[in-house]
Amino acid sequence: MEIINLGEADGLPPVDWTTVTDKLDAGSAPAPDSLNSRTTWLSTVNEDGSPHVTPVGALWLDGTFWFQTGAGTRKARNVARDPRCSIAVSIRDADVVFEGDAKRVTDAGALARVAKGWADNGWPAEPDDSGQGITAPFNAPAQGPPPWNVYRLEPRSAIVTLSMEPGGLARVRF
Repeated sequence: MEIINLGEADGLPPVDWTTVTDKLDAGSAPAPDSLNSRTTWLSTVNEDGSPHVTPVGALWLDGTFWFQTGAGTRKARNVARDPRCSIAVSIRDADVVFEGDAKRVTDAGALARVAKGWADNGWPAEPDDSGQGITAPFNAPAQGPPPWNVYRLEPRSAIVTLSMEPGGLARVRF
């Protein structure tokens, strides 16, 4: 891992990546009085090269983000054609954007682990009978019927902007 201090010219200290991942691991909310943990934003590449940005119920687990969607959604079509994507999230005292590739997950053990992660956070997901995705009693209507495909972000880099004094800005390359 390489950490580049993008705020060095402005006298900003280096960003401590461990502090960022500790907050992600803890489900850190953007503010101490926030009722929900956070909104995560997924950006994929449309067929014409333009960006498609949408909120997703992404889950931070095993040091990366996981998201799910129906096979017929625009984000599923986009990542099937071009896996490049980014996920942006606000946590306590920082904003983080991860860039990488979305990889569809079909391994039964991984699907069970991520479904349990979502269930532990209040969405009662579980692996579906086909072993190719997940199901739950409800989902956003635009996702279409279950089973829903699960994707893991394989990150290449992240940009971190600290919002607490003295601030900080860094690029992390994995």
